[in-house]
Amino acid sequence: MTEHVELGLARLSDAKRIATMSRELIEHGLGWSWTPDRVANHIRRPDTVVLAANALGGLVGFAIMHFGEEDAHLNLLAVSPSHRRTGIGRRLMRWLERSAGFAGICAIHVEVRASNSSAQSFYRSLGYRPVGLWAGYYCGREAAVRMSRTLRSVRWSELDMNDAKLTSPLKLWAS
Repeated sequence: MTEHVELGLARLSDAKRIATMSRELIEHGLGWSWTPDRVANHIRRPDTVVLAANALGGLVGFAIMHFGEEDAHLNLLAVSPSHRRTGIGRRLMRWLERSAGFAGICAIHVEVRASNSSAQSFYRSLGYRPVGLWAGYYCGREAAVRMSRTLRSVRWSELDMNDAKLTSPLKLWAS
């Protein structure tokens, strides 16, 4: 029988556990960037979703995603080793991707350690594709593979042709 895992929005009381899990599973060998205070700040932000996956024993996974106007950035995703390959990571991603779709997001981006082939395979299985390699991305020590997934294409009918960023190049082209 599989253990029941409940997903939900993280609470401020989850910040320390999320930060500790990030330190142990993601930031190992690097400086500690995602401290409890930083995680708590992201939980409070209206443009960021922080999810927690909880089982009877406590936190077993989490995800943090920042939403921009058109794109979203998956900052962190981790599942405890004892709960990997049980679908928790996919469930977290499905929640985030659906939220992004409802928010009108066009694409989601994530950086993964170049040495983490398991994470790259996981994201590939969800439709993410490598789009770049950033040398020294992780504190100058390790490269990152940037992966992206397009959720929807921008339609011309959705564009505001009065937007100065759009009309200036169009005016130049038309003249």
